[in-house]
Amino acid sequence: MSPPRETPTGLPGFRLWPGALDAAAQASLLAEVLATTEAAPFYRPVTPGGRPFSVEMTGMGPLAWVSDRAGYRYQPTHPVTDAPWPPMPQTLLDLWDALTGWPAPPDACLVNLYRGEAKMGLHQDRDEADLTAPVLSVSLGDTAVFRIGPAEGGRTQSLKLASGDVCALTGPARLARHGIDRLLAGSSQLVPGGGRINLTLRRALWRLGDRDSTGG
Repeated sequence: MSPPRETPTGLPGFRLWPGALDAAAQASLLAEVLATTEAAPFYRPVTPGGRPFSVEMTGMGPLAWVSDRAGYRYQPTHPVTDAPWPPMPQTLLDLWDALTGWPAPPDACLVNLYRGEAKMGLHQDRDEADLTAPVLSVSLGDTAVFRIGPAEGGRTQSLKLASGDVCALTGPARLARHGIDRLLAGSSQLVPGGGRINLTLRRALWRLGDRDSTGG
């Protein structure tokens, strides 16, 4: 896969590739993702305090991130069905290779479904074993207003992530605070029933040199 054109973001380490996936690639990837939800359906997690998320979630790959009253963690099985997560589509693995250059594949993919008033507050991705490995995010469906700011605090910036856009948290932005303020409902017709699906690829439990199920 040839790397798409990257757009400067003004935040070191935060990388953005607008339109990395064309319309045909978006539709193909979405079909693959929705097929996996037959085995791993979307569910609505709760925080450790018992508050329901506004987004629905599922996962793909050897591991996926979950949240419940027991806390935040990665695990190899769906929390409702107790079945293993389905494999990630090869398209995602190719994107990871082409855009991150990381020498080991992702071992987790979190799939978030945003509809209506769903949003995600500012947070840091810090439940992973190797915080030097990148986090790669793929947007499908309605445009989202994305907010991001430095890890240490301070001023945030907002930008729109449209269907087919890909971004990554790397280097000094690996622990950037980020979240989704809102959706621009109806800005895409890609996702059946409307809304946005976000795919986030991560190295969850393994550092380079460790033996693991992904071969990294």
